[in-house]
Amino acid sequence: MPLSSALLEKLDAALVERRVGEGFELLEHAAREIARLTPQDPYAASYLLNVAQWVDVGYRDLHLIEELLARFSASPRADMKMGDFVQVRMAEAFLAFASEDVDNAITILDRLLAIQPGISVPRFILMSHFWKGRAHRKKGEYELAWHHILEAKGLAQQLRAPRLSAVIQIHESWLLFQRGQRKEAFRLLDDAEEELKPTGHDLSLGNIESARGRFIRRSGEYAKALEHFHRAIAIYSKRFPNHPNLARALVNAAYVKRLIALDLARKTKHGRAPGVQHDRYLKICREALGLLERARVIYSLQHHQGGTGSVLVNAGHLHLDSGDVDRASQEAMKAFHLGKEKQDHILMARARILQAAIENLQVEEQVGEVEVITNHANMAQQYSDEAIIFARQTQNKRLLAGTYIARGSSAANEFFEEWETAKHFASLAGDLLSSEDRDHLSKELHVLRSRILRATGIDQTLRSWSEGLTGDKTFQEIAEEFAEIVIPKVWMREDRKVSRVAEKLSISPKKVRRILRNLQLLH
Repeated sequence: MPLSSALLEKLDAALVERRVGEGFELLEHAAREIARLTPQDPYAASYLLNVAQWVDVGYRDLHLIEELLARFSASPRADMKMGDFVQVRMAEAFLAFASEDVDNAITILDRLLAIQPGISVPRFILMSHFWKGRAHRKKGEYELAWHHILEAKGLAQQLRAPRLSAVIQIHESWLLFQRGQRKEAFRLLDDAEEELKPTGHDLSLGNIESARGRFIRRSGEYAKALEHFHRAIAIYSKRFPNHPNLARALVNAAYVKRLIALDLARKTKHGRAPGVQHDRYLKICREALGLLERARVIYSLQHHQGGTGSVLVNAGHLHLDSGDVDRASQEAMKAFHLGKEKQDHILMARARILQAAIENLQVEEQVGEVEVITNHANMAQQYSDEAIIFARQTQNKRLLAGTYIARGSSAANEFFEEWETAKHFASLAGDLLSSEDRDHLSKELHVLRSRILRATGIDQTLRSWSEGLTGDKTFQEIAEEFAEIVIPKVWMREDRKVSRVAEKLSISPKKVRRILRNLQLLH
């Protein structure tokens, strides 16, 4: 039975209203006809783009679009009607984006958006903006992503398509969170969830839980973040056992487990039930590696190199934490090469941060001849410098902060001990992190600052300030450093009572708590 315009209308309506179960059922009933689709069939280009959108919602996988598009590749584009040409090119853009060829996807969509007004239906323009926004977000180009996501949302509202608008809001929420608008980001997620719950759109509902996990993780509430990632994993697994979004949630859960393990390791170091804590530490690390292995299998099935690179970076950190330097090095190098192949600046920067940490550890361990240690120190500096270059090609502030911390740590290692350089990069990192950033990055920055302070000495710092030797620091930066020196001392003397410190120093309890949290003295 040929594919009809009536079926296409039903599929389009189900897409707009996000009636996912109904859409999947319609597609399965027509699966044989869709599999045989050729450019000569009536409505061929429309069905091609429609199926691409359903694959984006979670129907089957990219192989279906690849097979269909292969039949269109031999058709002369000059012979196509303009509407058909636009729809075929949109399907090609989606395949490029989903296959990690992000630059090609952006190029195609740029050209389509230049010619679409006046010849395309508004929903095609909406989808072009939506996919382009997601492509820019993937590259870390958040301002461009923001522009196109808002354009897509505006068109969805004009079309009176609240559920389509809700799906777009999930991406808007993430971009808002990147801008520091935490409350508004959570509100958008809540609104989107309320709109989409009745639809059975599990992919988007899983995305909402995953986004919540990432937002909460940044505040250092690891156990709570992990709950959201587990919920996302459960939602995805019901219908999409091999979807890249499931793999991403598994990686995020593994990442949080590593951070929990690191906190346990710190407690063990300070003598809090060392035997019990160490056993828990090892168990959590094994669980994290198990989650990463599940993610690796899924990404391998989908030929998703960026995801595989993320697995490698996270596994590399876990191996480094446990002292397996060789395995960590192997994972980091593989991740970097995958990032380089796809020109994924975020992945390349993350891999170089890991490599810098590996080299710094080997400097600290002082194993080998002087020439070997010198090489490790120089490589740590080189890797962290390269990480900064890659991160600066994105608008990912936290990634850049991480590269600055890596560079500061390289300057502060036992070979260089370049304290002014270390202070400079610690200050740059601090400028990029807000008071709401209480996760591992703030802790790593605190470790770096503490090392600098121990090496340069409080007396020397105060003496330099009294002589007007402030370097490039602003008065606010000096005041903040002074607060980090004084407040913990007063807090200890005042029996660890925040209210007493606030009263004694005539400052707000909120500021006292913030300083103590930044220094990991208060949870």
